[in-house]
Amino acid sequence: MVRPPLPRLRIGGAPLAALGRGRQFARTTADSVADVLHPLLALSRGLRVLAAAGRRTWVELPGERRGPTLFLAAACAFVVYLLPYGPLASAVGLIGAAGWAGRRRGPATSGPGADGTERLRTLYEALVPYFSSAEDPNPLYSHGGDWSGAFNSFTFDENGRLTRLHLRYPAYFTDGEAESRARIEQLLYAKSGRGREYLFTWNEEANRLTLAVLPALSTAIRAQRFVTAPGETVLGFTDASSVQRTLPVLEGDGAEGDEPGTRDVPPVVWRTGPRSTEPHLLALGEPGSGTTTLLRSIALQALPHGDVLVVDGSGTSEYACLSGRTGVLAVECGLAGTLATLEWAGHETERRLIAANRARQLAHPPPDDILRPLWILLDRPSVLSHLAAADGRTDPQELLAVPLRHGRAANVRVVVADQLDAAEGLSEAVRTHTRARVVLGPATAEQVTAVLGAPPHTTPPPEVPPGRGYARLGAGPVHRLQVPATPDPHDDATSETQRQAVLRLLPEPEAPAVAELTATAPGDG
Repeated sequence: MVRPPLPRLRIGGAPLAALGRGRQFARTTADSVADVLHPLLALSRGLRVLAAAGRRTWVELPGERRGPTLFLAAACAFVVYLLPYGPLASAVGLIGAAGWAGRRRGPATSGPGADGTERLRTLYEALVPYFSSAEDPNPLYSHGGDWSGAFNSFTFDENGRLTRLHLRYPAYFTDGEAESRARIEQLLYAKSGRGREYLFTWNEEANRLTLAVLPALSTAIRAQRFVTAPGETVLGFTDASSVQRTLPVLEGDGAEGDEPGTRDVPPVVWRTGPRSTEPHLLALGEPGSGTTTLLRSIALQALPHGDVLVVDGSGTSEYACLSGRTGVLAVECGLAGTLATLEWAGHETERRLIAANRARQLAHPPPDDILRPLWILLDRPSVLSHLAAADGRTDPQELLAVPLRHGRAANVRVVVADQLDAAEGLSEAVRTHTRARVVLGPATAEQVTAVLGAPPHTTPPPEVPPGRGYARLGAGPVHRLQVPATPDPHDDATSETQRQAVLRLLPEPEAPAVAELTATAPGDG
C-alpha cells in the first residue's frame, strides 16, 4: 500500500513557504544584531589580544626586571590618576587601542604550503641535535616534535625558499661561544639554500635568532662627489640596517635599460683627523678584488681638501691619471723614488709635529701648511720590500713608522693596500697602527676574522664582483662593503660613462713651474 505524500512537503505549499520566511527572518535578525554588537565584539576581541600580549611580555621579562617594571607601571598609573581628566583620557586610549587590536584583519593565510611545511619540518629536525638535551623535561626541540612552537615567524619567496626566519632556542644553548653559533649558522645556511647571502642576528638575552636573506649590494654606483664633511671619506656602501646615515648618490651607468637616477644609500664613512681613533687604513684582497679601485676612490675624495702622495708597488701605472694634477705631490713606481719620497714624508711628519707643538706653546693657531691633510697611499708595499731586501737597501715599510705613529697629530693619513697572501710580509708598524681595515674579494671567514679582528655576520656571497667585501673601523661592527666603481680612465676596458665620471673628479693639471718644484720636493728630504 502506497502512502500519499504529506501535504507539508509539497513544493510551493504553505508550510514550506512559512519555513523559508522564518529562516530569512532569523538570518536578517542575526545580521542586524551582529551589526549592532560589532563594536562590542571588536572591543572584547581587542582586549583579549592586549591581555595576551601583556601576559606574554610579562612571562618573557627577566625576573630581576619585573620589580622595577611593576613599580614604573604603578607610578605611571598614579600620575595619570592625578592629572585632570587623566582616568578619562586613559579609558579613551584603552578603548581606542582595543578597537585597533580587535579590528578585522584580512583573510587568514593558509600557511606555508606543503613545500614550505616540509622545509620547516626538515630544518626543525636538523636543529634537534644542537638545541636539545636529555635532561630537559620539556624540550622545545625533539624528534617528531612540533616546529610551530620553535619558529615564531617565517617568510617565503615566490619560489618557496625561506627569506626570513625567526626562531627560539633553549636558554641552555651556549650562544656565547663562537664555535656553537658558527655550527648553527652553517646548518641554517646549508638547509635554507646555498647561493644566497644570509644575515644572522642573535638576541642572547631573549634566546632568539633571526635569519634574513640580504639583497645584493649595488655595483652601479660610480665615482662621484659625495656629500660629506672635511675629514670624512666614503669607503663604499652597505646595508640600511648597519648604519643610520644615508647619502644621495647617482646610480646607474647610463647603459641601455639602466638609466642613471638619484637615490639615498647607506655609506661606510671613515672619519680621520686629530680626534680619530683609526687615522690609518689597511686594505687586503685577492688580485682583481678592487683594492686599487679603493685607493683611487680615496685619492679622488682627498684631493679637494689635501695633498696626496702615491706609491705604486705593482708598477702597472694604475695611478697615471693622477700624475701632474694639482695636489698630487708624487706618483712613484720605482724603488729609488719610493725610498726618497717616503723619507721626505717622514721628515714632513716631524716638521708638522714641531710646528704644531710650537704653535701650542705660543698660544698661536696652527700654521696653514700643516692644516692641509697629507695622504700617503701605498699599493703593494710587499713588492717594494722584496726588491729592497734583494738590493740590500732600506725596507720602505720602515720609513712609514713615523707617519704611522704620529700621523694623527700631524694630520697625516696612511692607506696601505696589498694582497692577502702577502699579509705576513707587512711590518709591525703597519699591522699595529692601521685600525681601519677592509677585506675585498673572495675570502674565507677565517681570513676575514684574521684581518678585521671579528667574524662577519653574513655568509659568503655567491658572487664577488670587484670592490665587494667587508669593512671594520676600529672596534666597531663588521659591515658589508661595495666600493664605488672607480676604474683607471686610461684602461681600454673602462666604459665611457665611468671614464668621464673619474675624469670629472680629477683636479686641473698643475702649472709647469709648480709641477717641477713639487716633483723635486720629496727627493730633497
